[in-house]
Amino acid sequence: MKLFSPILLLFGVLLFSAVSFAQPKPEYTISERKAIKMYEEAIEYYQKRDATNAQKILLETVNKFPQFAEARFLLAQTYLDQNQAEKALPHLEEGVKLHPEIFPEAYLILAEEKMAVSDYKSAEAAISKFIPYPKNDVKLEKRAQLILSSCIFAQRAMQHPVPFDPINLGEGVNSEMDEYYPCITADQKTLLFTRLVNDDRTDVGKQEDFYISRKDAQGLFAPAQPVMSINTVMNEGAPSLSADGNTLIFTACQTLDGQWGENRTGVGSCDLFYSLKAGNDWGQPENMGNTINSGAWESQPSYGADGKTMYFVRGTRTARGMKDQDIYFSVLRDNGSWTKPEKVRGLVNTDFDEESVMIHPDGNTLYFSSNGHPGMGGMDIYLSRREVDGTWGKPLNLGYPINTSQDENSFQVTADGEYALFASDRAGGKGGLDLYQFALPESAKPKRVYYVEGVISDKLSYKKLDAQLELIDMESGQIVANTHSNPISGGYLLCLPPGKDYVLNVSKEGYLFSTERFTLSNEVQKAPKRVDVALQKIKVGTKISLTNTAENGVKNIFFDTNSDVLKKESFAELNQLIELLNKNPQRKIEVGGHTDDVGDDASNLSLSQRRAEAVKDYLVKNGVAETRVQAKGYGETQPQVPNDSDINRAKNRRTEFLVVE
Repeated sequence: MKLFSPILLLFGVLLFSAVSFAQPKPEYTISERKAIKMYEEAIEYYQKRDATNAQKILLETVNKFPQFAEARFLLAQTYLDQNQAEKALPHLEEGVKLHPEIFPEAYLILAEEKMAVSDYKSAEAAISKFIPYPKNDVKLEKRAQLILSSCIFAQRAMQHPVPFDPINLGEGVNSEMDEYYPCITADQKTLLFTRLVNDDRTDVGKQEDFYISRKDAQGLFAPAQPVMSINTVMNEGAPSLSADGNTLIFTACQTLDGQWGENRTGVGSCDLFYSLKAGNDWGQPENMGNTINSGAWESQPSYGADGKTMYFVRGTRTARGMKDQDIYFSVLRDNGSWTKPEKVRGLVNTDFDEESVMIHPDGNTLYFSSNGHPGMGGMDIYLSRREVDGTWGKPLNLGYPINTSQDENSFQVTADGEYALFASDRAGGKGGLDLYQFALPESAKPKRVYYVEGVISDKLSYKKLDAQLELIDMESGQIVANTHSNPISGGYLLCLPPGKDYVLNVSKEGYLFSTERFTLSNEVQKAPKRVDVALQKIKVGTKISLTNTAENGVKNIFFDTNSDVLKKESFAELNQLIELLNKNPQRKIEVGGHTDDVGDDASNLSLSQRRAEAVKDYLVKNGVAETRVQAKGYGETQPQVPNDSDINRAKNRRTEFLVVE
């Protein structure tokens, strides 16, 4: 995609010429009547869309009358209409040498075409000649300044290239067909992408389908398989896979005659749909509704690893018939509905086009393509980091040779921030566009994101459960991510951005909740965490610790040593208990306090009683009826493990609740 459309610009010359014919004495830059007659005959052919005869006459005209600037500009137009820039450029260059004042926009076209072949020095010279001319179009002035900035940036970028060594993902993924728009799970084990396939059922003999590949025991991607439950004879494209691989959001469009494909209905010309996975099977796709989708077209979604945010591209039609693409976002409410989409706030969107957006699992790094920021030409890939006030900061161009004078998009970054995936038709591939991987330069890396994974099951029957999981920031008490375990396998995965302490809550209706604590405030490098959770059904006599064992056997500490004042880190877990009691209004519980064996028996018993009372008071102050909660201290009389080490004593210092009625 070029920075500007030369066809539209030169079409303005044609309109000027056509109007001049209606005048009694049309004025040209040449006076020879034969030349003018040939030129006007060529215009008649051009208006009839007969480019062959128009070119034939124009070539004869400029050969006989090389000083005829109008003929050269129109001849250049016919070549540009046919994407033959190499034939158009000599006539544009000669035209501006002769009479630049009749069509100074030719300098802008020359600049863009020189940028397209990475001749940035010549492009800078051309656009510098165009800028001083007066302009009636504000957007045209902005475009010219952008081209100048891009020429300066590109020359500097080529002098200081960034590391770039792309590796083909192999024959398991790539084929002789085009593969593009990859998305990958946080554990990097599942890759889903779009493939252009041959299909005789379509008018053009081709259409887009989704394929999925999983890594084998050797860490290589196995042969990709079509996603049969989602693919149709229509196009499916631009997918976004959730971090755990259980949710797929994608773009589907209607045909020119208004068809949406099998079992689909839509709102606009292109809509966003979603599908949920149960086991290894994908469910029937559903339209995301008219809150997300509009009468315009929505595409290229990116589903946040927090399970609550989605970014996508919305396109509208301008008065000039061009697509105006911006990046929007929406947030999932607690009731399962999405907020009205808004343009992302900050410095990302421009007056031109943005596309191919990706929100990294760190939640604070946005990757996207744009032709509206200084770059190498066409669509370049940028990143923007979230500011303290929540807006997106000044975009950073990923640099040369990641970006070139051609279009770059279809870009994804792994959760650990080490690698990027992209599509390219570079030499040495399997055929057409292939998917590649390369190590990101340090300047383009997001924050490294870890993840916790496991299986949720019933403690007695071992049946795998579809449970809700919430990741809570212990400092703020805010839910930073949520998801559901797979209803067939019970599997789950949640991303853990570093630098904070978290509580993981697991809950399901009819079961007691379970909590785990993760301390990542000082993480530098660590393997993924594995936490399998066995939930207990709610019944009389069921007991659960409010301070479940976390990593290294260390428990969530609700109180400081010898203190009965609740620490704020306790609130997230206690709020889960309140929610459980609210959902089960007939249940009554006993809160039990326990200590280790350090100190005398009487002091420990008194301390445990006061701590149990502190928990009860918190519950009552937050809406739980006092009659539903008993508080009892047990001191050191009920140790879980022998008090023979610091770790074991930490396990015995705990708060529990028991279902008593």
